[in-house]
Amino acid sequence: MSKVSKMLKVVILDNIRSVYNVGSIFRTSDALGIDKIYLCGCTPAPIDRFGRARQDLAKVALGAEKDIAWEYCADTKEIIKKLKKEGFQIIAVEQDKKSVDFKKLKVKYPVAIVMGNEVGGIDKKTLVLCDKIVEIPMIGKKESLNVSVSFGIAGYQILGGSL
Repeated sequence: MSKVSKMLKVVILDNIRSVYNVGSIFRTSDALGIDKIYLCGCTPAPIDRFGRARQDLAKVALGAEKDIAWEYCADTKEIIKKLKKEGFQIIAVEQDKKSVDFKKLKVKYPVAIVMGNEVGGIDKKTLVLCDKIVEIPMIGKKESLNVSVSFGIAGYQILGGSL
């Protein structure tokens, strides 16, 4: 097992489709002091496949895409397995039978927060690899929040003690 910083915080974006959601998550990650973002599956990166900076992502991220380390990984499960070997606690933000209220979570560092696809959420095969599954209680008629909004709320609750 490699040695990692005790307070290291990373985010794993699992097949996020919207470039605007990704840009927003970069910006919020900067505010939270996130060390690295893993972009998995179809998640758009700050640099397109031709090596050009994505202006649409940059417009929302406001430069955070240049300040936060990021890495593309085709398979979310691979990066989760790698991080677990390095001692990370893996926390999925998802509605699931096994999820608990995000306010009751005890965080252990280093930590990785997994956010899923806007429509399908986090794949079940990925969820089983996570140490904890947390959800944000919904009071109104809608079943969920936008993924970037969920990340902001969950990120501040989960990492609030380390800010």
